[in-house]
Amino acid sequence: MLKPLLKTMRPKQWTKNAFVFTALIFDRKLFHPAPFIKTLLAFILFCMAASAVYLVNDLVDMERDRQHPKKRFRPLASGELSPHVAGIAAFILTIAAIGGGFWIHTGLGFIVTGYLLLQFAYSFVLKHLVIIDVMTVAAGFVLRVAAGVVVVEVARFSPWLYVCTTLLALFIAINRRRHELVLLADGAKNHRKILDEYNIQFLDEMNSMVTASTVIAYSLYTFSAPNLPRNHSMMLTIPFVIYGLFRYLYLIHVRGEGGAPDELILRDIPLFLDVLLWVLAVILILYSFPGNAS
Repeated sequence: MLKPLLKTMRPKQWTKNAFVFTALIFDRKLFHPAPFIKTLLAFILFCMAASAVYLVNDLVDMERDRQHPKKRFRPLASGELSPHVAGIAAFILTIAAIGGGFWIHTGLGFIVTGYLLLQFAYSFVLKHLVIIDVMTVAAGFVLRVAAGVVVVEVARFSPWLYVCTTLLALFIAINRRRHELVLLADGAKNHRKILDEYNIQFLDEMNSMVTASTVIAYSLYTFSAPNLPRNHSMMLTIPFVIYGLFRYLYLIHVRGEGGAPDELILRDIPLFLDVLLWVLAVILILYSFPGNAS
């Protein structure tokens, strides 16, 4: 049962928990051992929490997944993994994540608990509420960033980054809904009932608004946040953000790809390189001009 259990825990999607490192990088503590270790532990706890959520979600969606062209091969839907084993594993991971969070930092414990409650609510109720479903996905990313803020005990973290994270997460969630709608066509509502509340035109309009807002919010952050270099060099990272958004849209709209966004980033070399170059540029700018920060 170990191999199908690990597959259901979706280690490939643990990459999204890298948002926990946002505060560590932007607060210029990346090379400080103590904050780095705490952030790494928070990352591990969120991987455990996310895996517990994936297990519960697959248990809830087991019958619907059997009607999906790809998800029907998931261990629970295909019968490869016992629901009893999945349930026990989800319980153990949930307790371990919450307990570990409170052991590291009280604030982290509350954030991990809140994240789990929100995601379990999503699995049973919130994913059936139009618009609320994508907003819940975005909230999960914001909580990851907040967890990093708590363990690092930030001194130079701009609230603009919460706005940018929310918009980016909405961008990803909306495009994932669009991909599901196109992939499943007339059978969409049989797999995920909420898809009956969406259509391509509505999602594209939401997408246009969120894409533009993401670029504007990040641009405002790069030259208005009080903790950045005074020479406005952070503005040099804007092209990476624009290219990344455009490349993602290209993959969804032109190439017909989609599904898990974290897997898409790892699979598409241009998008992966863009994200990597953006991270390197941010680190270079922030850590090369520490004395010029306002």
